[in-house]
Formats: sequence, C-alpha cells, structure tokens
Amino acid sequence: MSKPQVTAFFDEATFTVTYVVADTATGRAAVVDPVLDFDPSSGRTSTASADDVIRYVKDNGLSVDWILETHVHADHLSGAPYIREHLGGKTAIGRDVTAVQETFKGVFNLKDLATDGSQFDHLFADAETFSVGAIDGRVIATPGHTPACVTYVIGDAAFVGDTLFMPDFGTARTDFPGGSAASLYTSIRKILALPDATRLLMCHDYKAPGRDAYAWETSVAEQRANNIHINDSVSPDEFVAMREGRDSQLGMPRLILPSLQVNLRAGRLPEPEDNDIRYLKIPLDAV
Repeated sequence: MSKPQVTAFFDEATFTVTYVVADTATGRAAVVDPVLDFDPSSGRTSTASADDVIRYVKDNGLSVDWILETHVHADHLSGAPYIREHLGGKTAIGRDVTAVQETFKGVFNLKDLATDGSQFDHLFADAETFSVGAIDGRVIATPGHTPACVTYVIGDAAFVGDTLFMPDFGTARTDFPGGSAASLYTSIRKILALPDATRLLMCHDYKAPGRDAYAWETSVAEQRANNIHINDSVSPDEFVAMREGRDSQLGMPRLILPSLQVNLRAGRLPEPEDNDIRYLKIPLDAV
C-alpha cells in the first residue's frame, strides 16, 4: 500500500487530533477533522488550532483537495469552513449524516436546517473511492457511535474517528441517538479486517490511566491483540453487554450542545440575528 505522510495536530482543550494527510510526490493533501476553538464560558470562538494547520499546509507547499469529517462531532466545533476559506478543498462526510440532521433538527428547533446533507460539498457512500494525489482512498461506513460515522482508508493509513481509541482506552460510546453497540462491534471488526500493518489514526486521546503521554497512532495488529474492549477474544454479546453497561454511567460531553448545532451545518455558525450577534441554543430538559 502507498504510505501517505500523516501530520497530527493535537488540541488538548478537546483532546482532538486533526490530521494533514499528504501525497508528497504530488503535493496534494487532505485535512481530517479540523477544530474551531470555542470557549463555552465566554461564547468566544478563535482559530488558533486551524491556523496551525493552515500554516503547515502553506509552509510545505501543499494543496488541499479534501476536508474530511469522520462524523458529526459532539465534542468540538468543526473548523472546516475556515480551512476551506483559506486552503480550498471539498468538505465531505458520510451520507448518513442526514439521519443525524433529522434527529437533531427537532431537538434544536432548527427550522431552516436542510436534512439532505447539502451543507457539505460531498457525501460519501460506503465503499466509495477517492484519491489524495496519486494515493488511493476509500470509505468504510462504520456506524455505532453515530449513524454517520465513517473510516477513511488512505494508502496504509485509516482514520477511524471516534470508533476506536488507543488499545489501552478501548472503544466509543454508543448511547447517542442512533448509536448501537451491536453496530459498533460490526464496524470495528471491519476495521480490524484491514491488513495488520495498517496505521490506525484516532480522533481523540485522553491518556489512559498509567500512561504519561498522549498517543493517537496504533495498528490493526496492536488493536486486535490488546484493545481492552474488543480484542480477538471478545464475543459480540460480551462487547454489547460491556459497552451498554459503561455507557449507562457516562455523562454528556461538555460541548455536545454547541457542537451539534454547528457541525450539523458542516461547521457553519448560525447566522447573526438583527443585533448582529450569533446565538447557540441550550434546550432545557430535552436531551
């Protein structure tokens, strides 16, 4: 398999990893899961994380073809529109984003939200192919955490979103609307059917107990041998019972309410109201 150059940018405030994936032979690149900085206590946004990505792309003479979202994130605001404004490229996500839009349009009473995914430049179907320069890419639908989760396989690297974490941290929660522990098990087995040497790139890391440093790259072989939730000895029923039991004890992500409202719109902020101020909604007793 071709080996793209993968450069990671870690946002410790949200524990999110953004990637620049480049074919150095052609200078073409993709950006995966970009972050827009957001302070919920003040309501302020900033672009420091995205600016680091933009600076790297420009300093290395790269041209961006794709801005890829692995799913509708509930833990950070997407920086995709800002990246697109400064670097170009098409925004893309899995086509089942429409199910997520339909679910949350009512929760937030977003009367103007189209639920056909048209906010994105491209919606990927399962098994659809694309390219980054001369390096082949393909999409694997990996629902479970959300209905719209996808994994992007680009050369020897697979960007798994929230489906998997590092082996010592396990797997994604499945208690959001449309989530399913059984579906997540099936999705992860699809990822773990990739060649053993395939690099797996996580969207998040939270430093598992006993580990001193953040980490976000592992391999299929490592996950199959050592993942604390879903190694090769774990049956589907065991996984579902474990996952549903853990999920019942979890609180909501700190930024879920602002993140969903923005990320359903492909990262676009709400339009200003008649006082030129933008607003995000906090639904009371609805989630």
